Amino acid sequence: MRAAWLLLALLLAGTPAWSADAAPLQPPLRFPDDEGAHPDWKTEWWYVTGWLRDDSGRPFGFQLTFFRNRGPADASHASRFAPRQLLLAHAALSDPGRGRILHEERMARSGFGLADCRSDRLDIHIDDWSLQRLPGGDLQATASGNAIALELNLASTQSPLLEGEQGFSRKGHDRRAFSWYYSLPQLKVSGRVRKGSGAAFRVSGTAWLDHEWSNAYVTDNAVGWDWTGLNFDDGAALMAFRMRDSGGHTLWSAGTWRDANGNTAALDNGQIDFLPVRSWTSPATGARYPLEWTLRWPGHALQLRPLFDDQEMDTRASTGTAYWEGAVTASPADATGTSPGVAAHGYLELTGYWKPLLF
Repeated sequence: MRAAWLLLALLLAGTPAWSADAAPLQPPLRFPDDEGAHPDWKTEWWYVTGWLRDDSGRPFGFQLTFFRNRGPADASHASRFAPRQLLLAHAALSDPGRGRILHEERMARSGFGLADCRSDRLDIHIDDWSLQRLPGGDLQATASGNAIALELNLASTQSPLLEGEQGFSRKGHDRRAFSWYYSLPQLKVSGRVRKGSGAAFRVSGTAWLDHEWSNAYVTDNAVGWDWTGLNFDDGAALMAFRMRDSGGHTLWSAGTWRDANGNTAALDNGQIDFLPVRSWTSPATGARYPLEWTLRWPGHALQLRPLFDDQEMDTRASTGTAYWEGAVTASPADATGTSPGVAAHGYLELTGYWKPLLF
């Protein structure tokens, strides 16, 4: 969904992702202050993904994402209707019983009490969809539509994971391509889910939250990216991504590894290998996605496999793109490697395989 939002945000704002004002920095990240919105930056998102199980043990993948884009109107514009901030929300449920994704989305400009995001704390909403930090410390996520409804409580079990250089996450060799980026891994989830017109049912599981804000997310020669966020059963966590060129070669790769004891290591460019193992061709778009991967970084090797193959997001009608975004499992890549001896659950995002992302 990040890919779709970046494309849509550029169309609405009328400004390129790559610009001369992409380099300004800010003080080191502070919590809870930086959980809120950063309205002076062009693009921002709060991206929650995870695995759920119902009372019978059936698995589901879920996603709830809120996006903010600095609108084309100047902040000093006199009209209350001026689009200073544009907000979009997306909710999806990966249901292996149906073999497809159920999803809903909302979009609005901020104001009039209908949609807003606070800068002093995590509190963003579009109509009755919301993501907020409750007074007791937990996160609450709600979204409701005809296809699905989510009412989830997310309890933090670990401190924020600062990605890149203490939150400064580079996306290429030019330091102007970056985001401020932190994650909240190993969120403990409980709540209720509804599919279609059926009755809501109880769920529990584990989730991951990414929060990023940027002026220039990708360089001119990147056509897409591969990203994963993994919660390990022993409490470890891994975020890894790579930016790709038109030939499928890695332009930049990075990540962060936190082991079960809480020791954290930033993985610099070139320390992570994304090696495709098996691909799948979408019957809807014809795009060919590498769905199984061997993921290697110093001292570790994992095999990523999807919950099911058809987790493609076909948003050609609304945002003009299609991409794959779904639930995956991870296991040791082979019996002789030194990879963690535990399973992991998380999400995988693959963009630029249908067509290059033109920023």
